[in-house]
Amino acid sequence: MDPEFWLKRWQEGATGFHMTRVTPLLAKYWPSLGVASGARVLVPLCGKSLDMVWLAAQGYRVLGVELSPVAVEQFFEEQKLVAEIHESPLGTHYVAGEIEIICGDVFKVDAGTLGQCEGVYDRGALVALPPSMRRDYAQHVYGQLADGYLGLLLTLEYDQALMEGPPFSVPAAEIQELFSPLGEVSTLARMDILDKEPKFQARGLKALDSVTWRLEGRRR
Repeated sequence: MDPEFWLKRWQEGATGFHMTRVTPLLAKYWPSLGVASGARVLVPLCGKSLDMVWLAAQGYRVLGVELSPVAVEQFFEEQKLVAEIHESPLGTHYVAGEIEIICGDVFKVDAGTLGQCEGVYDRGALVALPPSMRRDYAQHVYGQLADGYLGLLLTLEYDQALMEGPPFSVPAAEIQELFSPLGEVSTLARMDILDKEPKFQARGLKALDSVTWRLEGRRR
């Protein structure tokens, strides 16, 4: 998507995608991955997600990447965290305790930074990208994570002809195509959630599945 699209959404407060609680699927399935305590965990397109707070509370060093300065500033303000701020070629870094957020473009995060991440949690990044961007995203981000990284990926599946994204539908076949060359990918859960999402029903959807994926990076 055009970066201005997301910047405008945050500026206007049009952030219906933001959850005001920890994502239940994260709390349920993350422990099963076996990510080592103290590992650095990447949260791409993180917004102001409470999931970062949860991950830090489990003993992980969280690295979020978010384009919108509004989202980043709201996160630290709402969590009552005082961030130390510095600049780098990657963007503006906000650091407080075990949480660091880079305010910048995820496609500009370098291999040295991504290669330090042994875990990854992707709730809102892949589904925010149109098909034309998803292959580049997977290769740039997941292709440069630490060897043997472990990750949790959440996607949606619905009839794309009935509703424009974002969030976009990402079919299971595409997940296999994108991630199988990078390692192992398997389904942890698939749930029909349409009855819990009236706003999607109002947009014309007849079916809506939430899919939870386990990712394990290849060892080079």
